[in-house]
Amino acid sequence: MKDILMFYLEDCGYCAKAHKALDELMQEHPEYQALHIKKVEESQNPEFADQFDYYATPTFYVGDDKIFEAHIGMTYDDIKAEVAKVLETAMK
Repeated sequence: MKDILMFYLEDCGYCAKAHKALDELMQEHPEYQALHIKKVEESQNPEFADQFDYYATPTFYVGDDKIFEAHIGMTYDDIKAEVAKVLETAMK
């Protein structure tokens, strides 16, 4: 298993969808609960966030690899599918 790093903003609608997707996926797949997810609110940790190459939130890294970065127009289902890919990648 690999660690997951999630960047988000408190007032970001796409981030709220990603948090909801994480909760649902954890309930649907209990094996995901063993994963370590570090959630970083970028406006509270700007020096740390600036060390990473991303432009939008939410963004997920697994190890050193950026797996998902949100973009405008994503639906909840789009985001949930991408978050599921992040979790699956971390499980390998």
